[in-house]
Amino acid sequence: MKQDISDLLKKALTLPPEARAALAGSLLESLDETVEASAEEEWSREIARRITELDSGKILPLPWEAARREIAAILNGR
Repeated sequence: MKQDISDLLKKALTLPPEARAALAGSLLESLDETVEASAEEEWSREIARRITELDSGKILPLPWEAARREIAAILNGR
């Protein structure tokens, strides 16, 4: 069984990034046996709020590299 998992992981790692992300998302979703409707509704509202803020210009997107630098600085106590 352990070898099967190792072989599967090796194959999965050869997939393009988009396919790996989709696979990872599907695997994570499979772990959620029950989904609370209220939690899903809250997430939908939060996503809609954030999209509205982006579309209105109230919030500006931050490139991933810049966000990564900021996160690293926070984690390193700078």
